[in-house]
Amino acid sequence: MSERSADWLKQAERDFVHASNSLKLGDFEWACFASQQAAEKGLKAVYEINNLSAIGHSIIGLLKGLEEFCQVPNKLYYYARILSRYYIETRYPNGFPEGSPSEYFDENIAKEAIDAAEEILKWCRGIVSK
Repeated sequence: MSERSADWLKQAERDFVHASNSLKLGDFEWACFASQQAAEKGLKAVYEINNLSAIGHSIIGLLKGLEEFCQVPNKLYYYARILSRYYIETRYPNGFPEGSPSEYFDENIAKEAIDAAEEILKWCRGIVSK
């Protein structure tokens, strides 16, 4: 099978644009989810270029899985802790004791998620573009 890191990174970039657009529309839970997806796909591009198998959706778990193959900056774990929360809770009402996900996310939270995704994507771009 051919190496497809560029495809993973391209979709990560599109997810990042979607996050920014969702922020502008006031769809804050979707901005958070798209940010999580951007970081996940960016990290999966790093796995792909290193011929590694990526399993799961946890940003923290994906970073940990890369530690033996490359130097993962500690600051990325801070961003990963932000984004790893947004895989399920942003989309499913049973992620919270009551209410819909839209009631739990606001502009500040969405901006934090987008900033976190941007930092992780910067790192991923640096590895994939080498």
